[in-house]
Amino acid sequence: MLNRYLDINPEVEAAVKEGRPVVALESTIISHGMPYPQNVETALNVERIVRENGAVPATVAILGGRLKAGLTADEIEYLGKTGTAVTKASRRDLPVIVSKKMDGATTVTTTMIIAHMAGISIFATGGIGGVHRGAETTMDISADLEELANTPVMVVCAGAKSILDLGLTLEYLETHGVPVIGYGTKELPAFYTRKSGFSVDYELDTPGELAAAFKVQRDLGMKGGMLVTNPIPEEYSMDFDTINKAIDEAVAESVKRGIKGKATTPYLLAKIKDLTGGDSLDSNIRLVYNNAALAAKTAAAYCEMLK
Repeated sequence: MLNRYLDINPEVEAAVKEGRPVVALESTIISHGMPYPQNVETALNVERIVRENGAVPATVAILGGRLKAGLTADEIEYLGKTGTAVTKASRRDLPVIVSKKMDGATTVTTTMIIAHMAGISIFATGGIGGVHRGAETTMDISADLEELANTPVMVVCAGAKSILDLGLTLEYLETHGVPVIGYGTKELPAFYTRKSGFSVDYELDTPGELAAAFKVQRDLGMKGGMLVTNPIPEEYSMDFDTINKAIDEAVAESVKRGIKGKATTPYLLAKIKDLTGGDSLDSNIRLVYNNAALAAKTAAAYCEMLK
């Protein structure tokens, strides 16, 4: 059993056993998503927001080869200070990272895996990966989508990162039977902006409705997860045309430099931050806070339904 490699924080373990709400949080955003000390400050704020909205936070990572569901403040500080020297760990990386007792920052994929192992059903993140632009020739498709198709965890995010091909990302999710829900919107939010030009499968308007849909999915024994797309708050949303111009420039530059694979997303996000004068980083932080609050409220509603 994989669980022999799993350490669950005592507070998180008690909450799961008692049927209290828990929200999983990823660690790639800490080590690879933003600079120190902003990364640590953001991670601790996200945990605080989860608590303020009625749930227990469980930041997920791999430390010394141990799969961790729930980190201490010192462990979060360590990940933030170590930064990109920590391996960005997806599903394919787990066997080597664990066997060699390495550290790993969990992506959406590995956070879903570890959360499910720990009995956590709801997970809040910034944005998911997806089908990259030009994937019809590069086959560059994030493992996040395959995990959503196979692992029964609700992922609350601000949509797919707008550096991706959003149309193909939605097609991939539809093919794999993953419901894409818009929270209070019929339009897929695109991470930094509330707009994308693409429609979601369904609009639901309350945490209770989200929890009810997820409960039915679980009751029906359906295999995969559920994607909830929560638009960035209006006051922090970036101008649609400005951000898309920056993205187009960043994508063209990455192609010119021959950047591929797991290096693509960090490069593009850093380039967009430079092109937008840092506005994209502030938007990124605010949308994560927004998602953490919604995930906690949804987890609380879901736990009530299970009583």
